[in-house]
Amino acid sequence: MSRDADVPSYREHLSVPATWWLTAAGLAVVVWWIFALATPPWLALTAAALTAVAVGIGLLQYGSAVVEVSNVHLRAGAARIPLVHCGEVTVLDAAETRALHGPQADARAFFLVRPYIATSVRVEVLDPRDPTPYWLVGTRHPHQLADALIARRTHG
Repeated sequence: MSRDADVPSYREHLSVPATWWLTAAGLAVVVWWIFALATPPWLALTAAALTAVAVGIGLLQYGSAVVEVSNVHLRAGAARIPLVHCGEVTVLDAAETRALHGPQADARAFFLVRPYIATSVRVEVLDPRDPTPYWLVGTRHPHQLADALIARRTHG
């Protein structure tokens, strides 16, 4: 297989929104204020800095998930599925995503969703050895992801 066989045709980072970063900064300020009222300044600054670093690392980690379609596979976070095992692709709006991730969910399904991303794509799994019936992949661009999957599956 050549090196360009795995070149992505679609790639999206599911990074956290800016408001989450502002909230994290606000949390660090609140921690500083609470400590500043009762402890020496160096301790208040240390507590605020540690809070900012810990929450920042958490946000970076949570927002580091990538959705990618290449000639070979669909990748959602750390999971991969060969395109030959991808069946019907369905674009879901916010209400359909909530329903399929909530009351209508199949416990065997694979989910990569984020609370700050309302839309998703449902990808049927065709591998008879895989008990997973479908993947539900959150995306800000569901039509583009679906188009990339369909194009790669039919032409790949």
